[in-house]
Amino acid sequence: MSTVPSGPAQPSAPSSPAAAPGTTPEPSTGRTAARVVTLAVVLDVVSVLAFAAGGRASHAADSPLTAVAGIAWPFLAGLAVAWVVLRAWRRPLVPWPVGVGAWALTWAVGMALRAATGEGLAVPFLVVSALFLLATLVGWRLVASLVARLRAARTPR
Repeated sequence: MSTVPSGPAQPSAPSSPAAAPGTTPEPSTGRTAARVVTLAVVLDVVSVLAFAAGGRASHAADSPLTAVAGIAWPFLAGLAVAWVVLRAWRRPLVPWPVGVGAWALTWAVGMALRAATGEGLAVPFLVVSALFLLATLVGWRLVASLVARLRAARTPR
């Protein structure tokens, strides 16, 4: 089992042309930063809604919107908790620790809320939800990191 160094995450220097390994450069202006945070929130919410819509599609329900909302709300609440606990707005694009933390908290809080409200926690649902949320909440951040690194590599120094 590998270990991950602990300690506070160091912000990327805005003027740095390339980010250190494992980081994603963050925008340097307030307006750009707000756009990035907004985009990150939207992508995270879309990830949860896609999971809920997929779950709804595999189980017939009378009202599609009600079914998606019923599946999504505990995980959206978990996502909100994750953003606050992780202060994700500071570095919303990094896969670690924000992406992995968002995944873990979204899933754990979502499952706790489902259990508290008497919703099902079948083992296949636990596994599928964990894998789907991992793939989406961390996956889009990995893509963003790769794009940022490729752009930084093309920028003249």
